[in-house]
Amino acid sequence: MSLQMVSTVSNSSLLQPGFSLLNFDGHVCFFGQKGWPKRSCPTGVFLLDIKQNELKMKPAFFSKDSCYLPPLRYPAVCALRSHARADEYQYIIHGGKTPNNDLSDKIYFMSLVSKTSKKMTFQCIEKDLGGDVPEARYGHTINVVHSKGKSISVLFGGRSYTPLAQRTTEKWNSVVDCLPSVYLIDFEFGCCTSYILPELQDGLSFHVSVARDDTIYILGGHSLQNNTRSPNLYKLKIDLPLGSPAVTCTILPGGVSVSSAIVTQISDTEFVLVGGYHSDNQKRLVCNTIVLEDNKIEIVESVSPEWTPDIKHCRMWFGCDMGKGSVLLGIPGANKQLIPDANYFYILRCKGAEEDKEEESITQICSQTSSEDPGDSTPFEDSEEFCFSAEANSFDVDDADTYNEDDEEDESETGYWITCCASCNIDINTWVPFYSTELNKPAMILCSSGAGHWVHAQCMDLSETMLLRLSEANVKYFCNEHVDLNKGLQTPQKVVCLKKQPMKPLRKKKTMKLSTSTKKSFLRRLFE
Repeated sequence: MSLQMVSTVSNSSLLQPGFSLLNFDGHVCFFGQKGWPKRSCPTGVFLLDIKQNELKMKPAFFSKDSCYLPPLRYPAVCALRSHARADEYQYIIHGGKTPNNDLSDKIYFMSLVSKTSKKMTFQCIEKDLGGDVPEARYGHTINVVHSKGKSISVLFGGRSYTPLAQRTTEKWNSVVDCLPSVYLIDFEFGCCTSYILPELQDGLSFHVSVARDDTIYILGGHSLQNNTRSPNLYKLKIDLPLGSPAVTCTILPGGVSVSSAIVTQISDTEFVLVGGYHSDNQKRLVCNTIVLEDNKIEIVESVSPEWTPDIKHCRMWFGCDMGKGSVLLGIPGANKQLIPDANYFYILRCKGAEEDKEEESITQICSQTSSEDPGDSTPFEDSEEFCFSAEANSFDVDDADTYNEDDEEDESETGYWITCCASCNIDINTWVPFYSTELNKPAMILCSSGAGHWVHAQCMDLSETMLLRLSEANVKYFCNEHVDLNKGLQTPQKVVCLKKQPMKPLRKKKTMKLSTSTKKSFLRRLFE
């Protein structure tokens, strides 16, 4: 094995844990970027160009009849080969997380429709299913098996959000293991059937699955319910007679307790198991060779590469199978780097130079890793990595066509996950709803200082009652940092003096003066 460091050019922040690599005719296709696509690459799909230990990214295009494909992280990905021509195939993509942390339950088919030296065009089609449709999830696997001249896809494992009826405000975005059901999906007829097997008691996610002919081997994986990494090795055998399919499961000895591992194929019957975690606080630096022969599996420890000190001492690692015995590995960059979210990348080649020939096999591999970002977990926790396929072949592209994310405006300045103030503690990976009105985004309010800027209501210590009043009232709001400044600069309002109306003086009562004769006449009449 050989380990070689590669440098990225102006786009390493897109390569984050949870991405996938697809191999179309020897070209590496990157899928599952961090954040929503930008104008320079609206598809969110890139072609990787590796030359002279430099990794560059070129935007890919979709045909006009393609559906929209969101940037999904940690989906289940598998190659489906054509019966007519072995060199024609398409990829199945199911589930995964969107940049808003929403889970997808959709299934997409992605295929290559045209390619030139400067442009590659793909077609993406969404498939509709009926029957026992799998719920939205991530960290699961999907494989294709072949039996008696027929093919069918098999989906297993993963995690999902807590059902709506069981959610609370404090644990709104909590995840749980999906039920350990095995789903058989027939894309020809668009139907899906689930099977419950007594051997599969606990849900698993971020496991490794290797499929050959009519058999799938499931290795490792993490169970949230028990907080364990299963040492069991499961053998799923799928029989496809003329009637209903038959699914059986056998527990075999010789498994490996690991999660978040990567599998790469080095020959028709040999695979190499790389990376992953022994436990929440311990990476797995040991490599294993998996041999599939005569309907049997053998797992033996192999010689590990000379890991660099950075890899040995890093908190987490992530990556993906590049095909033909190569693996792309990433580790977090140093905090002193000028570019935020930048990572260091290595290419691990598990085969010698003399063995690096193009090999085609109907064997399919699919590996998954943990779902949680580093901020969600304790050190060395599963790091939401690895799907599979692709190869590090270079292709001729002009540097002028290479994607440069510096040409784009930073979406972090205008999104919900900005750093709104010096004391902001809102993080996309650890945030949970605080107000009853929140669902999958934090509540924000506009500060009217200057040109105006958005701040998180939770960071401003606003009560829910006050937030509702401010949202309903037509008044200006100033954040904690600008409220004092606004008071100092505000022109005092002119006090309008009320004019007092003068009171009218009281009129004196007029008295009548009577003559003496009149008085005598009055008295005379009074006593008569």
